Amino acid sequence: MPDDILPCDADLIARLSSMLPPAALLTGAAIDPRYQEDRRARFSAPPRLVIRPSSTAELSAALAACNDARQRLVIQGGRTGLSGAHRIQPAEAVLSLERMTGLDAPDPESRTIVAGSGVPLQRVQDAADGANLMFGVDIGSRGTATVGGIIATNAGGNRVIRYGMTRAQVAGLEVVLADGSVLSCMRGLEKDNSGYDLKQLFVGSEGTLGVVTRALLTLHAKPQFETNALLAMPSVEAAMALLQGLRSRLGETLSAFEFMTEDIYHGAASEAGVSDPLTTAGPIYVLAEIQSQQGQEAATDPFMESLSDAIENGLVLDAVIANSMREFLSLWEIRDSCADYVRRQEGVANGDISVPVGRIPDFLDESRRRLLKIDPASRFLTFGHLADGNLHYVFCTTRKEEAVACLMNLVSDFSGSISAEHGIGLDKKHWLPLARSAAEIETMKRLKIALDPNNILNSGRIFDP
Repeated sequence: MPDDILPCDADLIARLSSMLPPAALLTGAAIDPRYQEDRRARFSAPPRLVIRPSSTAELSAALAACNDARQRLVIQGGRTGLSGAHRIQPAEAVLSLERMTGLDAPDPESRTIVAGSGVPLQRVQDAADGANLMFGVDIGSRGTATVGGIIATNAGGNRVIRYGMTRAQVAGLEVVLADGSVLSCMRGLEKDNSGYDLKQLFVGSEGTLGVVTRALLTLHAKPQFETNALLAMPSVEAAMALLQGLRSRLGETLSAFEFMTEDIYHGAASEAGVSDPLTTAGPIYVLAEIQSQQGQEAATDPFMESLSDAIENGLVLDAVIANSMREFLSLWEIRDSCADYVRRQEGVANGDISVPVGRIPDFLDESRRRLLKIDPASRFLTFGHLADGNLHYVFCTTRKEEAVACLMNLVSDFSGSISAEHGIGLDKKHWLPLARSAAEIETMKRLKIALDPNNILNSGRIFDP
């Protein structure tokens, strides 16, 4: 019998077929190749079968059957993750949440919205916008990434400095456990200290503890005015000084502070088809955004004055401020195109890492020095969310394994994290001891055993059983 066939497959498929509608179960030639796709083109095995529930009841029944049969499942949303949790390992079946797409109208009184786990992030953003509200999480893959995925990885994105990570936007969850039990934590109360806050247990758990089916998401007042500025800067130290000045002067009006090194900036602009709007070049580029509930003048004046002072003091070499929504989106298009540009390069190594904000300049200097010692031809394409310490540390090298090991160990030396917002998945689990103590890892394993004793949900992600 081939290794990829279990004796229980026929019985399991028969049981699933008897309880699920035809569209909810794919086998054999009916399985589309897209379930094996990986943005980094790494190996993903053929799934034994694909389960595509459209309701909590269907998902509950399917999980109960798979748990009884000990059938391991890889849970998939938009498959935009960069740590490999969605890739299929041999003998796994796929549990796709792509049909869990229910989306309620926003509730203006509670400023919340209920979304199915398969709803793309952009649909939530658009629904909130239509009610004069906004959702605080925004990432470049907004059109594909799903609610369940951003919750499973506790996604961060562009505006963490103002709205926080996904965890801060989750007011309630409905989750199905491995044995099919449905756990509903959807009351959305601001104050509820009646025991453990169970919903937060599943945020950032990468699908290893339970499967999110619906989420009650917190919304915010829609900014009445927003604009951004693209800045050429002489150094990372200058960018850090500007960040401190803007935070002090603007407070929560500052909603994003993104940075790009020179090579990635020019590459991303070309990828986006955007002409460089700056006349003076620099080794560092920053995209700063403000959002305000006040009028344009009240919001813009202190922003403009801060940038003018920075130029006068030599912190900024050149600046362009968006004067229209078209220009605003065009500047964001450059930043959003960084990932697309990186994917077309050869010899790419990267780390979704974070370090204490105040240590970023020293970390960048020391990491570059060490990586160039390993490979003097290394090319650096670093970008990220400077205000929260999250660096998408991308570089091109012919000595990837040695270089990445060097980078991850240096992150640990700087008291940082080996994964800032993309999770651990399959790809980073061997580095987990650099970020978590033995006691922490053991506690996580105990939680896994308690909630998924048969180890069917995303087995081998984060850590090995």
